[in-house]
Amino acid sequence: MEDFIALIIGSDINAYYLARCYHELTGKKADMLALKPVGEKPFAYTRFTKIHNIEYVDNIWEESVFLSVLDQYYENHKDKKILLVSSNETYGEFIAKNQDDLRNKFYFNYPSVELQRTLVNKELFYKTYADSVLCLPKTVYFDVKADTEIPQDLVYPIIVKPANVVLFKHITFNGKRKIYRLNTKEELKEVIGYFKNSDYDDTLIIQEYIPGDDSHLFDAVVYMGKDKKAKLCSFAQIGLQEHSPRMIGNAAVLINGYSQFEGVDEQIGKIVEFMEDIDYQGFAEFDMKYDSRDGKYKVMEINARQGRCSYYITPCGYNLIEVLYRDLIANEDMPFEKVDSVQLETFVPKPVAKKYIVNEEFRQKALSLWKHRVDPLRYNKDNGISRKLMLFKIGYNYKKAYKKFTWNWN
Repeated sequence: MEDFIALIIGSDINAYYLARCYHELTGKKADMLALKPVGEKPFAYTRFTKIHNIEYVDNIWEESVFLSVLDQYYENHKDKKILLVSSNETYGEFIAKNQDDLRNKFYFNYPSVELQRTLVNKELFYKTYADSVLCLPKTVYFDVKADTEIPQDLVYPIIVKPANVVLFKHITFNGKRKIYRLNTKEELKEVIGYFKNSDYDDTLIIQEYIPGDDSHLFDAVVYMGKDKKAKLCSFAQIGLQEHSPRMIGNAAVLINGYSQFEGVDEQIGKIVEFMEDIDYQGFAEFDMKYDSRDGKYKVMEINARQGRCSYYITPCGYNLIEVLYRDLIANEDMPFEKVDSVQLETFVPKPVAKKYIVNEEFRQKALSLWKHRVDPLRYNKDNGISRKLMLFKIGYNYKKAYKKFTWNWN
């Protein structure tokens, strides 16, 4: 393997496990550039760690600052091959917008900024791909800035979420949740009020509610090579999602290579066909829910990057950093592979999984695999005392969060 540096942009869980992947592959520390926190501590996930070198930068959310910092990094390391990986959509868009210049300095794999936007903006996503091979939930739209009348023909319960996730991520307001499940027109009116009284001035997505508990949720990680052909695809059943308001929708316990429902290979085929049809490049994550009413997997969203929980493909034999290295630096021929190893990934302690996974069959399967589980944040080569204490606190906070917050599937 040629010597190369992994430069990771971000400081969240995604960024941590990417650094872990690089360390597992090479035994070396990754470099990390992240936004300097204002008035608060940095993300806990990338603190007290021995597997990366992190530099905090003022205003790196601004494109001009981002590009300036990358230029300086390149000047300091231009004798090395540099693999550039973003942990979120904002940086991914900056890379795509400036790819002609950046390709002379870094190795990366992202689709065009125009294509990214059709996936990242949920209104564009549902409208652009309504007639694609994918099955999408029934959706209507509410313009927070312009619309005043609440749609009258909605069938409750409904799901409501912001279309512009990048804008949503950068603002704070009372009542902020990643996803809302609402049972009445009065509840919808209240939520719309939250957004109208905030700095959010884009569209809200209002969708049919697909019945089923957390075990009807599924995650797929797909990698499309620089030749825009599918190289791998995973498919994991989620048994428990996070329940706190800011984190709802994120997987907390999942099993790859396992499903209680039919049609997995057919859905993987649809994912591959869709991604090749739109000429996608790089990693993407599919969030889906199985609809028992018609036996179809409904795609809720596609993240134009590896997801928060995508680390699980690494213990399945597909280290995310190695996949990028093989495609972009080593220029290997990579035929498509289905990631079908059975692998349990969990962010939560065992007592939380035992108590809050409601699907009994899934719970028993997860507990039977617990000895061989992976947690993206728990790495045996990064286990200093300060980090152990931090991880203990995270586990304790999970117990408090699940006790305090519920997600009603009925």
